[in-house]
Formats: sequence, C-alpha cells, structure tokens
Amino acid sequence: MLESLSDKLDAVLRKLKGKGLLKEEDIETALKEIRLALLEADVNFRVVKDFVQKIKAKATGKEILESLTPGQQVVKIVHEELCTLLGTSHTKIALSPNPPTILMMVGLQGSGKTTTAAKLARIFKKEGRRPMLVACDLQRPAAIDQLITLGKQLDVNVFHSKESKDPVALAQESVRKARLDAQDILIVDTAGRLHIDDRLMEELITIKNAITPKEILFVADAMTGQDAVTIARQFNEKIGIDGIILTKMDGDARGGAALSIRSITDRPIKFIGVGEKIDMLEPFHPDRVASRILGMGDVLSLIDKAQQNFDQKEAEKLQDRILTDSFTFDDLREQLRKVRSMGPLENLLGMIPGIGKLKNINVDQKEFIKVEAIINSMTKQEKINHNVLNGSRRKRIARGSGTTVADVNRVIKQYIELKKMLKRFKGKKKLSLPNAFPF
Repeated sequence: MLESLSDKLDAVLRKLKGKGLLKEEDIETALKEIRLALLEADVNFRVVKDFVQKIKAKATGKEILESLTPGQQVVKIVHEELCTLLGTSHTKIALSPNPPTILMMVGLQGSGKTTTAAKLARIFKKEGRRPMLVACDLQRPAAIDQLITLGKQLDVNVFHSKESKDPVALAQESVRKARLDAQDILIVDTAGRLHIDDRLMEELITIKNAITPKEILFVADAMTGQDAVTIARQFNEKIGIDGIILTKMDGDARGGAALSIRSITDRPIKFIGVGEKIDMLEPFHPDRVASRILGMGDVLSLIDKAQQNFDQKEAEKLQDRILTDSFTFDDLREQLRKVRSMGPLENLLGMIPGIGKLKNINVDQKEFIKVEAIINSMTKQEKINHNVLNGSRRKRIARGSGTTVADVNRVIKQYIELKKMLKRFKGKKKLSLPNAFPF
C-alpha cells in the first residue's frame, strides 16, 4: 500500500536526517523532491502546492534550523502535515438515534461497491448490531445475485426483488421491512454506471429523497488515482456525500486518491479496502497511514488486528500453558493459524517500524501449510512430548505429511527453541495480549 510514494519520501527525508546542520537550501532541495514525488504519485497539483507551502512555512523557521536535531524536526512536520491532509483523525459512521440507520452506497461500476456493502455489514454484525443489505442495483442482475451470496456467507438478510424495476419503491419497502424486523442498520447498494450520467444522478437523488439516508458513502477504486478524485467531487456536488471508502488500497502503490480526495471534497475517508476477502475492510486512521507512508510502521493497527483475531479467554489459557511449561505442538499450530488469519504476512511486516522498509522479504505462505501438515501427522503423544520423536518416528511423520525428514527436524528444532524462549515468561503474573503470542 502506497509503497512507491513511501520509498521516494523515505529517500528524501533520510538525507535530511543524515545532516547535523540544515540550511534553507537543504530544505528547498528536499521540498522540490517531495513535490516531485507527490506529483508522480498522481496527487492533485493544487493539493501538492498547498502541502509543500505549509511544510516550508514551518520547516524554515529559526527554531527548527538551529535545533539539535533539525532533520528529525522536519520529518515530524511532514508527518503532521500528512495527517492533516489525510483527515487528522478517524471519522466513524454516524448512527441514527432512531433505528434503522440508513446507509446509501454510491459509486461507479467496478469500484467494489457491492462487496464493500457486505464488508460493512460484517463489521456492524461483529459489533452486535443487526444489519440488512438492500439490492437496489436493478441495472445489473449479477449485483443482486452477488449480494445474496455474500449475505448467505455472513448470515445477513438481503432485501431484494428480481421482478421489480423501480429501485425507489424497493428502497422504500426495505425501510419498512427493516423497521418491522427490528434491523438497526440498513445498507442500500445502488446502481452504478461506467461513467457519470444524468439518469444515474436523477435515480440516486430520487432514492436519497425517498429514504433520507443518515449517510451517503461514496465508494471509489483507489488505483484510478485522480479519476477517483474527480468522480468523488462530481458525486458530492450533485447528490452530496458524507464519507468515502477507498477500495483496492492494497494495490495502490502511488497514493494519489488517498492524498487528494479529502482535500478536494472536504469529506473524510472512513474505510479502506485492503483485499478481496470479506474481512478486508479497515477503518481509516490518517495518523497511522501517515506513519506507514514515512516508514514509521503502524503498530496500533497491528495490535487491533491481533485483538480481533485472538480471544482473551484463549490468551489466558495459552498463558497458563506457557507458565506451566506445557506448550504443545497443537498450541503452536493454533497460533500459526491465527497469525495467518490476520492477513498476508507482508502486510503485517509493513506495520512494524523499520521492517517495512527492508526489501526482498519473501514470506512463503507454503511454509505455514508445511508446518501444519507435519504437526497433523504426529500422534497425540508426540505432540505433547517431543522427546519421543526418534529417527523412525520422524521418517513416518515426513511420509505422512509429504515432506522430508529435514523439514520435520527443522520444525522440531524451532519448536524446542520456542519453548526455551517461552520459559522467560515463567514467574510473570500477567502477560499482555500481544506478548502472549510471540509468533
């Protein structure tokens, strides 16, 4: 995510941090490179001009240039201005005091609107709410089928009608149905087009007036850069939007849309899509994204992911096994599964300060599958007591898992080393959630 822009800005700021004393000429040179990096990242030129001017005004002050660490001070200023540009703080979706909260999803075809509607429903359901999806994209029958399929996966009701030709009437009926069934969140998936046209806008305005949504969320493909920004501005001018969801952020190496869209529309980015899977929609935190762009990592998001995937009661049970030196191969397998469920490991590494900037880190997902196969081929006794794993047993495990004896030996060695490491926790009264999982 934003890798290309991050690399360029990191190179510029590294030069500044390497200087013991900064002059105004050094700042000017760095600002020119920052300006070029942002323009190459497809950031709106007006946004770039304003951003650079703000940095210059703060960075060329006497107290900055004469400080003990002027380079670090400039990096701090750039980080602060990036946070401001991206929106300062996370903006949540506003909920209605009288349910249901009606959310209207708008955007062009291909932006990921239908999938994003389902992803939002999943988030609300995890929060203990009762969401209902509404298939109001009657222009594309496949969109209805797609939403029904996603609804079944999530066990979320989908209000639809393949016979209806009137999206406005369908939307109105869905509100009545939501109230009747005590659904507290109504997510309305509307029609899109390949391009903006008057007919589309008229339909969306009519639906808006008919159901009075609490929020209109514009869904845009981040990889389209300035096109996404232009389309967002047009949607905002014609129907009004309350927030933005950027999809395909995991494939956006440049960052033009993310860095321009809030400034141009004056509307916050509320969520970002970081993958195709149904659980890959994340709240947008400007400060965390700014930190990742500047190579500072994103530890808070990493902790959030861990807390979502690791149950506190399970963590306490694991802690007891660690403290009593009864950590088994089954425990190892379970923790590896949970780490994998947090998403691609490359993404997780990018959240760790310093590691995200290391190149050529290839995480082979097949290794996890191999380790799991080896553990699955062990008997119950072998999983509990590794000391019984003699040569013949290791050969049998290798045959059963489709691996080599060398692979089995390596897993056993790593397990033994891990157990030694875990002994350091013995005697501690309580482990925090992240510390309980040292994988």
